Amino acid sequence: MMQGNVNKNCEATILVVVRNNAKLKSINAVIDTGFTGFLSLPNNIITELGLPWSYRDRGTLGDGSEVLFDIYDAVAIWDGKAKEIEVNSAETDPLIGMSMLRGYRLQVDTIEGGLVIITDLSERSPIL
Repeated sequence: MMQGNVNKNCEATILVVVRNNAKLKSINAVIDTGFTGFLSLPNNIITELGLPWSYRDRGTLGDGSEVLFDIYDAVAIWDGKAKEIEVNSAETDPLIGMSMLRGYRLQVDTIEGGLVIITDLSERSPIL
């Protein structure tokens, strides 16, 4: 189980650690259920971590416009385990997308300071 909180802008946030070899960085990211990728980071963090470039992909933004994203390879520490992920380069606040949340339950108390809980669905007890 992982926990975060709701910020003053009513955004659900969670701390994620991103790694490239020996370089580690803790990043407070906003959970974006409209983003289908794993994680987006601004270029300065990608450069700081020295993430290797992988490819370029086309994406559709919330306003319907299409843009090209550079995609980088990284490892995230997610739920206490190393997880290989793709990082989209975007000059916004860091975002956690639905690919990162796949297989997890997201619960959000939508008040400032509210609790964000992410639990692994494979660990839940079956309903009798």
